[in-house]
Amino acid sequence: MSLNKRLDQARQAYHSKDKSASVKAHSPDVIVKAAQEEHGSSSNQYIGSVVYGGLDGVVTTFAAVSGVTGANLLPSVLLIVGMANLLADGFSMAVGAYLSQKSEREYYEREEAREKWEMDNFPQGEKIELEAIYQNQGFSNDEAKQITEIFTKDKKRWLSTMMQDELGLSKSDIDPVRSSVLTFAAFVIAGLLPLIVYIVGIFTPMDYNTSFYISSGLAALTLFGLGAAKVKVTGLNPVRSGLEMLLVGGGAAAVAYLVGLLLKGLGAG
Repeated sequence: MSLNKRLDQARQAYHSKDKSASVKAHSPDVIVKAAQEEHGSSSNQYIGSVVYGGLDGVVTTFAAVSGVTGANLLPSVLLIVGMANLLADGFSMAVGAYLSQKSEREYYEREEAREKWEMDNFPQGEKIELEAIYQNQGFSNDEAKQITEIFTKDKKRWLSTMMQDELGLSKSDIDPVRSSVLTFAAFVIAGLLPLIVYIVGIFTPMDYNTSFYISSGLAALTLFGLGAAKVKVTGLNPVRSGLEMLLVGGGAAAVAYLVGLLLKGLGAG
């Protein structure tokens, strides 16, 4: 059992107020085994990149589809606008994800180097800082000294403790390149779904309204599915999360459609 699966069981036990299930999820053997299986696995850290990248992708392209449809423009125009938005916004989002992760990593490394230098040159001062932190958390002076002594016996553990307890920083193992690639891939794949019917329409002409209905259905399914998958990150109810994303995405599409209608009216005037 992975750590995430154990946490899911604990959450389910809490929501159903099932004490026996909660006891099972918190048994020492289950916790230790889950921690061991989770150690060294970073795949779960990229779930957020995939889910949020996909959500942005489908909302972006379906909003474009809705706007062009509202303006009653040609399907060829819809495809051009949709594909342009899909690739340009996907690339922009991937670059943003890369720069964000890279900046966070660089900032952590800079602060880590500073803390290490201070530990090497002013160890007593760093220990006093750590004691003060624990005293502010409610520990007595003696307890703070004991905890500090434990954490400062090993330099690697000491450095990690200073980063977390003094600066509130946790080291991320997320690779910026991998994160950006996954974000872009999820954005393009999910965002392409509302456009599929129009791509097919190049070879097999279809009624304009029918194409829009099919595109709407694909977008709705994608929004709900990704919204439900978002619980892997948020831990919320999957049905509720799916409906929320469907509502948000539908609202964005409705706004785009209304804008298209307005621009169409202005153009006719």
